[in-house]
Amino acid sequence: MSDEKKAQNAARESQMNVELSEDVAEGIYSNLAIINHSASEFVLDFIKIMPGVPKAKVKSRIVLTPQHAKRFLRAMQDNVARFENQHGEIQDTEQPQMPLNFGGPTGQA
Repeated sequence: MSDEKKAQNAARESQMNVELSEDVAEGIYSNLAIINHSASEFVLDFIKIMPGVPKAKVKSRIVLTPQHAKRFLRAMQDNVARFENQHGEIQDTEQPQMPLNFGGPTGQA
């Protein structure tokens, strides 16, 4: 078997079949992310805040290991750089800080 065929077979064996249901494929809109962490995990809460509505709900929560959080950060940095190369720099507009308290140390993105 040629090296090229071996490489193709190895690539096929390492591929993962990922299923995407219709509900998940629709996505969830979020305009705020609250990030908490402990020694063993990062918790990303994605929230939708609407103007004039005093209450907001967490729409989705993702829990990551520290290693996966770092891989996710790198993937986001890479994708933002590619987006900006194609479409121009993303303008970061400052938004007023909202008093949100979910307990524990928090960061906002």
